[in-house]
Amino acid sequence: MSEFARKICLLGDFGVGKTSLVGRYVRNTFSEKYLTTVGVKVDSKEVAHAGGVSKLVIWDIAGKSALDHLNQTYLRGASGLMLVADGTREPTLRSALYLMMQAKSLLQDPACVVLVNKIDLIDRWEILPSTLNELRKTVPVFETSALSGDGVEAAFEHLAAELRRQT
Repeated sequence: MSEFARKICLLGDFGVGKTSLVGRYVRNTFSEKYLTTVGVKVDSKEVAHAGGVSKLVIWDIAGKSALDHLNQTYLRGASGLMLVADGTREPTLRSALYLMMQAKSLLQDPACVVLVNKIDLIDRWEILPSTLNELRKTVPVFETSALSGDGVEAAFEHLAAELRRQT
């Protein structure tokens, strides 16, 4: 039975739902209260799979549209990236893609996925389906809802599977 631990970092603008997505994935909970992440919050979850058990060490990094020196430090040793955007705020997708470009320049070939959160508010989305279809040509994209849980497990499981393939 093979076992490994991998560090993944969630990056994205403030208020896109990074902390809520982690809460939904790790504890299957959602809180209506908005609490700003200061610095970084670290959680973990063990994932069973055919080859054994994987431990994901999940770093929820405070929301920013660009990486400052401190956030670059938090990224050290990361194997995977989750770039999170809010479907109701189109500029957050641009921020997520910029953060991905910055982070990829600091890390050695990280596995990446993009989560476009708040699918439960699809009627208010500013991000067009055509934009997501174009983006899917270069990176896996998941439409998620931390509120309902839609797509959350699939996004984390996809990233975990990518990390297993890298070992």
